[in-house]
Amino acid sequence: VQLQASGGGLVQAGGSLRLSCAASGSIFGINGMGWYRQAPGKERELVANITSGGRTDYSDSVKGRFTINRDNAKNTVYLQMNSLKPEDTAVYYCNAASQLEDYWGKGTQVTVSS
Repeated sequence: VQLQASGGGLVQAGGSLRLSCAASGSIFGINGMGWYRQAPGKERELVANITSGGRTDYSDSVKGRFTINRDNAKNTVYLQMNSLKPEDTAVYYCNAASQLEDYWGKGTQVTVSS
């Protein structure tokens, strides 16, 4: 499974960005897709996840500001990030999970200036 992420960048506090991640390859069996992030000096943490059935899970720090959705026909997951804060600055990683394995895309940098 290959994951191609896009959409990171630099934005001012209060602004918005949209991340996209397209899965390709042997995607049969993939259930959950989502986003994690890692800030300098911190551990990687879950941002949001969505199952193939549409069930979502969010980190408390992004609830009400971020929205994850998924286009199963395109094998693509999106993360709409609104009301961005400087503390959202991190490298964001796309993740896809089956029962047996986790797959990771290359990270995309999100920088929020104050």
